[in-house]
Amino acid sequence: MASRPDDAAALQTDQIDEPREAVVVGVGSGVLRGSRADGIARFLGVPYASAPFGPLRFAPPSAHPGWSGERDATRPGATAPQAPYGGGLEQVLPSVAVAGDEILNVNVWTPETGQTAPSPAGDGVGGSEAPAEGRALRPVLVWVHGGALSRGANALDSYDGSTFARDGVVFVAINYRLGSEGFSVLEGAPLNLGLLDVIAALRWVRHEIHAFGGDPEQITVAGQSAGASLIAAALAHPDGAGLAGRAILQSGPLAARSRERAGRITRLIAKDLGIAAERDAFAAVAPDDLVAAQLRVTAGTTPVTGGPGFALAIGDGLPDPEAALGAGAADAIPVLIGSTREEARLWLEPTGLTARISALHLAAARLNFKIRGATMRVYRRNRPGASRGELFGALATDLLLRLPINRLADARLRRGAATWVYEFAWSSPRLGLGAAHCMELPAVFDRLDAADGLALTGGEAPESLAGEMHDAWVAIARHGDPGWERWTADRPVRTFDTETRTVLGPREDERASWD
Repeated sequence: MASRPDDAAALQTDQIDEPREAVVVGVGSGVLRGSRADGIARFLGVPYASAPFGPLRFAPPSAHPGWSGERDATRPGATAPQAPYGGGLEQVLPSVAVAGDEILNVNVWTPETGQTAPSPAGDGVGGSEAPAEGRALRPVLVWVHGGALSRGANALDSYDGSTFARDGVVFVAINYRLGSEGFSVLEGAPLNLGLLDVIAALRWVRHEIHAFGGDPEQITVAGQSAGASLIAAALAHPDGAGLAGRAILQSGPLAARSRERAGRITRLIAKDLGIAAERDAFAAVAPDDLVAAQLRVTAGTTPVTGGPGFALAIGDGLPDPEAALGAGAADAIPVLIGSTREEARLWLEPTGLTARISALHLAAARLNFKIRGATMRVYRRNRPGASRGELFGALATDLLLRLPINRLADARLRRGAATWVYEFAWSSPRLGLGAAHCMELPAVFDRLDAADGLALTGGEAPESLAGEMHDAWVAIARHGDPGWERWTADRPVRTFDTETRTVLGPREDERASWD
């Protein structure tokens, strides 16, 4: 596998610059040496499965063979092959690359666990203490990152779990295979390998989290964007049943595609490289060369304007997640689900696409998605003076996310399943982003002052916003209830803004117009 620059340390300086004491725990694969400071222990780059390369490439995840001695768990683990964001998105969405093959790894932040290890002579720390036996186990939150199934990593500073550990929650951030490695549709290979990785990680957490002070019976799985899509798929997949007791879905499309539609990007990459869309042919191509081909065939496309992209494929045990969840899968677990108010602005504003959306683009969208004239009139009436690009963004936001969220909440309500719906409405002044996709992340992690958060918010987000949102996520992990009214026929939506409040049926005329 071609090496990639190890720049994660630059983004994770909080994990290596402070004076820390070494701390060890034992898991099924061996002993881990992490670090601890300020009452929080960190174990980074912990493998939950074997490296998916060589003979294991394009194969389901398999158990890690283990190691002897103590494994260093003080630095982030390897990241999946990917390319940085471009086209303007690099201004707000960071990337990180850590070289290595063991990309199927987790990072764990936990309030006090393990045994302090003797430290190297002269570093000023040391000693020992009893392990955490006898202490009450803590709730667990497992984070699945987003990135359109082609980017992202648990090594990003955005996903530092210190604030959750500070508040008594064991936080686990996972990596999974991305792009061609994880979501190709190939003859001779299983579908949705990245999803199988997520399920394997959840299984590892359930089996091993007690070593970190976590309660395997109190696991909440949370994710944003593609991460939320993967969670929905894991809840619908038979192998994912029972691995989590609560779920938080942030801005994630719920549907999967047919094998034929999901395989479009695989066929385009195969054509670009002059090979067959088969496992052996793809396995003969270096991972970085697959990434380069992916960039060529997706040039100029976005999730809201269309074009080839990676998607979950229906088959090999995976039903359409939206249909399965709507029919009752996961009814037994509490679900918190929501979106930002202006999701599409992430792809329209930094890229300059808003100004380039023409009447022809809008007409094509109306035709493609069968948008009625009555719906167009309601959206125009509610946005006097809006440009075509702004109108396009509002329609795309609701079509891709808000409408499916409402449909799922309504379906669960009919069966009495516990559901809470939120909307992130605070508007960032940076680059015209407003309440764009990803804007809630700095608030969820209560890290408004981190570099990744400042790139999105411009430093203008109120501290109260982060406090309220983060506390609600902690409450779900602890109690299975975020602290506001469940979804009912009145359609209560917790609206996170400068002033957070519950709104009944926000923009109900627009939602109803699609019916």
